[in-house]
Amino acid sequence: MIGQTMINKELYKKFCDSEPIPIFSQYWWLDSVCGSDGWDVLLVVKGNDIWASMPYYKTKRGFFDIITMPTLTQNMGIYVKYPQNQKSHKKISWENEMTKKLFDKLPKFDSYLCNFHYNVSNWMELYWNNFNCTTHYTYVINDLDNLDEVYNNFDKSYRNKIANAKKKVEVKTGMNISDFFDINKMTFERQNIDIPYSLNFLEKHDYALAKNNAREIFYAVDELNNIHSALYLTWDKKSSYVHMVGEDPELRNSAAGLLLIWEAIKYTKEVLGLNIFDFEGSMLKNVEQVRRKFGATQTQYFSISKVNSKTIKFKNFFKDIVK
Repeated sequence: MIGQTMINKELYKKFCDSEPIPIFSQYWWLDSVCGSDGWDVLLVVKGNDIWASMPYYKTKRGFFDIITMPTLTQNMGIYVKYPQNQKSHKKISWENEMTKKLFDKLPKFDSYLCNFHYNVSNWMELYWNNFNCTTHYTYVINDLDNLDEVYNNFDKSYRNKIANAKKKVEVKTGMNISDFFDINKMTFERQNIDIPYSLNFLEKHDYALAKNNAREIFYAVDELNNIHSALYLTWDKKSSYVHMVGEDPELRNSAAGLLLIWEAIKYTKEVLGLNIFDFEGSMLKNVEQVRRKFGATQTQYFSISKVNSKTIKFKNFFKDIVK
């Protein structure tokens, strides 16, 4: 089993290099958030070609085998490569076939949860096999060709706030990860939430992203060198992503966070040469509204789940009753 895992991972590394695999499913990303031994990958191979892949993170919670989402990972799930010139009806059949082959290889689990990338629109094979699906949303600006048009699609109040923020702060890049962690932590503390990762975890994650040239940290400072806001941007071959943000709660009124979004959008187009900007979404009402006012398109993605353990099923049922 260990030998097959090593073979699959080596094959998957080459697949990641040749295909536009989303950043959250890249082998080096998974090493950083799961540990090199904390994840595995399933492949569908025909002849000498890989046609589908599905990395997964499996952990133990007590006696239970849990497949779930790693920390700071927006999505994972399946990736399917298509034969050339495939007709639409054959495309769906192909997706179903690839999905079945992947999930047939999945090891036994008590609970499964995975957020699929929004490019995955077909989960029928899983429905037929008693998996459940919840629709979540991210917000995406899909066309950055005309930045003036993108800016004009912002809510008028946001354009005004961005203009005012430019008078109060200067935007810089290259923030130290320890300093970013400090201001990122403030955002959680303001909401009375414990930050879900440590500085040590974030340092290792940041090291992997920097090593693979897949991140930049923007921050806004005033003339007294006070840091108002920070934004951690990541990217892959197709899109950039607002990975993390942080704001000083005492300085939020400067709207520096809105300015950083605009600067990150411009950076995505002008420096990275990418055409898609993904806010990495949120189902929180107050956050969703902010994303929408940037003129971003509401984009659905699937959260796929299944529980095999009778004990976990009972616990979930009891939680639903006492809500």
